[in-house]
This record gives sequence, structure tokens and C-alpha cells, in this order.
Amino acid sequence: MIVVTELEELVLTPGERAQGVGVDRVMFTMDWSGEDHPGRLAAFAADRVRAFGAEPPDVDTDVVHQAAEDDPTLRRGDFPVRQLDHLSRVLGHLGCTLMVRDNGTDTYEVLVALTAERELTGLTYEDLPVRAWGSEPEETLVSLNCPDCTQMLVWQLPASQTLADENCHCGTALFDATGHPLPNVTLHD
Repeated sequence: MIVVTELEELVLTPGERAQGVGVDRVMFTMDWSGEDHPGRLAAFAADRVRAFGAEPPDVDTDVVHQAAEDDPTLRRGDFPVRQLDHLSRVLGHLGCTLMVRDNGTDTYEVLVALTAERELTGLTYEDLPVRAWGSEPEETLVSLNCPDCTQMLVWQLPASQTLADENCHCGTALFDATGHPLPNVTLHD
């Protein structure tokens, strides 16, 4: 297995690299609530697969759209995750990996990488981590409003760290000794 650490080798074709095309030119940006125009994410993924020289037979999200129409439990923000999950599976069968750049916001920055038998390690773009969709992030974002003073609190933690015994600035206990939120605390989705 070949280990690749240069993002450009995965997301740009040799021709694009020779022309000096930047990674940001082959990145799709989508708000956490979904596409501005339905179908653009799937079209982007299909275009990238074509750029790598393959003809993608089923790179679309129609099946996800149809399932969403029949799901009364679907909440705002759920649909984009389902789209990304679906495209990740479809692209995997084509030797590609759906990747996201962890930019610390609620925006998905999506890339398609030609990976085949290559292992992805230590990938970054503009000093921010890039990982395969569905893999564990290096950091976790936790946010909530204090149940007493209502102040919004946000922590960005390494994935292995918890908020054990954490309190609000007002003194209200928020998490137990194991890092689980106390019953009166509701985390933001």
C-alpha cells in the first residue's frame, strides 16, 4: 500500500498540477443546511471523477432526495449528511474518496480524491486537516448555552479529550466526571 501525504497528488489531475491549478479550484463548498441549488454536489463529484478519467455511472443523489421526501424525522442539516454519506459509498466503488476539510465552521468543504489503494495520512490544506468523509476528526467542536446564565459556550477539543467536570463561568456544573453533559444541559447539534 502506498502512503500519500500530499493532498495535491490526490485531488488534482497531472494536467491540473502542471497548469498550477490550486486545490481551492476543485473544492465544493456547501452550507451545513444543504446545497443552494439541488444536484450541484452530485454534479461536482461526477465532474471530478470524469477529470480522473472514469465515467461515473451513478454519481447522483436522487435516491437520497426520494428517501428524504418520505422521512418525517428529517431535520434541517440532516439531508447534507445523508448526501455526503451516499456519495462517499458511490465514489468508493470508483476508486475515489470523498474528503472534507475541517475548517472549524459549519460549512462543508468537499474534495474528491483519486485514492484506489493509497492510504491517506496527515493531509492538510492551508494548515487545516483534510480527512475522508466519515472518518473521525482530529478535533471535536462542543457548544451549548448555560442552563443558568444562558451564555453560549464553545470548546474545540482534541478528539480524545472530554469536558469532565467542566463548569460555566457562572459556576454552573455542565459535565459529569466522565465528560457526559448533566441532565439539565443540552448540546447544540
